[in-house]
Amino acid sequence: MKFIFRVFLLIVLLLMCAGLFFYLHPVACFRAIQSCKLRLAGTEFQTIQVNGIRVNYEVTGPADGAPVLLIHGLGGNAEDWRNLAPYFTKAGYRVYMPDLPGYGRSEQPANFSYSIADESAIVVGFMDALNLKQVELGGWSMGGWIVQTVAASHPERVKRLIIFDSAGLKLKPDWDTRLFTPHNAAELDQLDALLMPKPPSIPAFIVRDILSSSDKNAWVIQRAIASMLTANDVTDSKLPNLKMPVLIVWDDLDKITPISEGQKMHALIPNSELFLITGCGHMAPVNCSTKIGPRLVEFAAK
Repeated sequence: MKFIFRVFLLIVLLLMCAGLFFYLHPVACFRAIQSCKLRLAGTEFQTIQVNGIRVNYEVTGPADGAPVLLIHGLGGNAEDWRNLAPYFTKAGYRVYMPDLPGYGRSEQPANFSYSIADESAIVVGFMDALNLKQVELGGWSMGGWIVQTVAASHPERVKRLIIFDSAGLKLKPDWDTRLFTPHNAAELDQLDALLMPKPPSIPAFIVRDILSSSDKNAWVIQRAIASMLTANDVTDSKLPNLKMPVLIVWDDLDKITPISEGQKMHALIPNSELFLITGCGHMAPVNCSTKIGPRLVEFAAK
């Protein structure tokens, strides 16, 4: 009986420690749980050197599948594609999802610009490092701007291009870009309201951890935003020269990159299709994958 009681106390103690750790570090716990789910589903987590920078990436799907390369947006990471990647893998594609320098598990070099041009060079370097001669290339938000740049400068490397609620045009945002590095709960609420039509209520202890993480990575995001606001890398003049098929995926409730931007990109790109959805906002690739996924596979199979 004493042994059983001691085991019981040990279990209780472990559960209390686990609960305390979750309370103090909920974001890390959620990411660990998500990583475990992805690994169990067959996703591999790899690291590679690209232009002297350590880049982590996730890859899933059959080893001999045609390559799909997906690029996340500002403040995001590879796991943002967790809901859309399975649509490609089930269709037989091999899906590569890097964390760009400065984000996710990749290196955060202090001497890197985090500009669209330099992040685009990383994407091309990533393809070179993995010997990906030609890919189906997709990008969301800032990632959409990056893949537009890659497609314009290296058209032979892009079989088809997919952009999701993308930035890239010479338009000044009509919202406060400082919200991408929130410092308090009110600013986080404002950011969530920009990203989603109906943002969920977040418990205070999770808000605290999100803000702590935001503070640690704010310098990267601020440097990226400052570079984008110079308009040095805008794609207005590049889009008419794209020859590959382009699918433009947009949500009509997006407040970060309004639907008018998607319509203008569609008008500028000769061989493009505009696929509209509704009710999801800027987070459509995560929150509305069931609306988007089948259309992606249909487009890639053409």
